[in-house]
Amino acid sequence: MADRKQLETMLEANPGDVFLRYALAMATAGEGDIDEAISLLAAINESDPDYVGAYFQRAQLLARDGEPEEAREVIEAGIAAAQRIGDAHNEAEMRGFLDLLT
Repeated sequence: MADRKQLETMLEANPGDVFLRYALAMATAGEGDIDEAISLLAAINESDPDYVGAYFQRAQLLARDGEPEEAREVIEAGIAAAQRIGDAHNEAEMRGFLDLLT
């Protein structure tokens, strides 16, 4: 996978590419900048509410960062998005994660 700087450069050329934005968020998290990664994933959820993976990853980061209530809210929104687009696989995974949060 490309590193954070490479992804930022690619995004300059194509700022609307949601996969690049997601990859940047994951690279950012991988570098340990959890707050920034959460912000990047939240921005994806705002601009592309059907990009289910961003909800799941954001909820996991929030839980890891000691924010279980916020993680629960995000994962519930992700489950609703998965239902809306008919993504049963991700819905099931997120429901399993939600069970861990309760």
